[in-house]
Amino acid sequence: MGSLVALPLLGAMVPALTATGRTAASPISRLGFFYAPNGMFLPNFHPTGNGGRDYKITRILSPLKDYREQMIVVSGLSNNGLVSPNEGGGVHTRAHGGWLSGVLPKRTEGADIEAGKTVDQFAADVLGKDTSLRSLELTTESNFTVGNCENGYSCTYQNSTSWRSPTTPLYHERDPRVVFQRLFGDGGSVEARLAQMQTDRSILDSVTDSINQLERKLGPSDRVMMEEYLDAVREIERRIQRTVQNNASGPLPTAQQPAGLPDTYEEHVDTLFEMLVLAYQADITRVSCFQMARELSGRTYPHIGVPEGHHTVSHHQLNPHNIEQYTKINIHQVSLFSKLIDRMHNTPDGDGSLLDHSIMMYGTGMGDGDHHTPYNLPVILVGGGSGKMKGGRHIKYAMHTPFMNLGLTLLDKVGVQVDSISDSTGLLTNL
Repeated sequence: MGSLVALPLLGAMVPALTATGRTAASPISRLGFFYAPNGMFLPNFHPTGNGGRDYKITRILSPLKDYREQMIVVSGLSNNGLVSPNEGGGVHTRAHGGWLSGVLPKRTEGADIEAGKTVDQFAADVLGKDTSLRSLELTTESNFTVGNCENGYSCTYQNSTSWRSPTTPLYHERDPRVVFQRLFGDGGSVEARLAQMQTDRSILDSVTDSINQLERKLGPSDRVMMEEYLDAVREIERRIQRTVQNNASGPLPTAQQPAGLPDTYEEHVDTLFEMLVLAYQADITRVSCFQMARELSGRTYPHIGVPEGHHTVSHHQLNPHNIEQYTKINIHQVSLFSKLIDRMHNTPDGDGSLLDHSIMMYGTGMGDGDHHTPYNLPVILVGGGSGKMKGGRHIKYAMHTPFMNLGLTLLDKVGVQVDSISDSTGLLTNL
């Protein structure tokens, strides 16, 4: 069976898209959700004052300073439904398990898990109708779904940010090789895919003649865009091949380090981000959910001066040293996210860029990690939303405004109408 390669949205495709209502004047909308664990030190995240355009960029927001005019910082929102006096422990699990649904997860270690349908999946119901993948879920963590991960809560709740229904969590993929094959690999049998994985030959080699024929029919700007896109696909292939070669030449990988995983956390995140941008660019998917790390993450970051575990320093107890270490991790993760924003800003899309036609939300399920409450959640929104998002602002809502009001509002911005989600009370004003 022949190979297939997804292509970027080219200007030459616009007439064909007109029939489906997607033109340069009505660009495709993309939506992405990015989860960071263990809360943040809020005084170093939220700007001071009552909101508006004249806010000061805080330390944690500083990696995104170049995108101030395309960024909205939101404060005052809370996932009030995730607080239950009868639940006791398990606050990390509840914060993550209900982040995008506002629904308190059922306490169980068994298969009878239950939470809520998430905002991204409401979006995928509509935006995913015209794409090969209705949504794309990625993570840097190993996935395990059995057993008790915190105070009687199934591990599923910590490993699935996205839920298609109250009882259907979506598997988040961590292996770049698997993601690459899913997005760009041969569409044939399992045997054909395995054969492809065992060769260093680029999947692009098998479609070279078709690409050359197509390029001869394209205008100059489309040819440039096509070459940039194909170069990016080749670079991802080279990264994956290098990783496989490194794993093959060294000791056998442990169960926690399967072949295909980059050597460092930063390279892992960056490789997955690069593939996500290509998936958006090729219109393979329009909705994504990305887990920077799972709740209770004890990952250390000695290369940025934090040898202590993330979860440990999040329990800062107002100790200056712990606050500084906690803040360094918060800044580092936002800086990784900023590289995704760089790529989207530099990727042409219709009459603008991918960033112009997207809304990327970065946040966490707890406010301050030392308090363990889902109040005053850190929220960053970046992107133009096809003209529906006006950046350069800090918007401060009344404390305990339902976080799900934001979910409803983002869905509305991308043309998805939902009456209510969990404890939502309506659309947010001024967003």
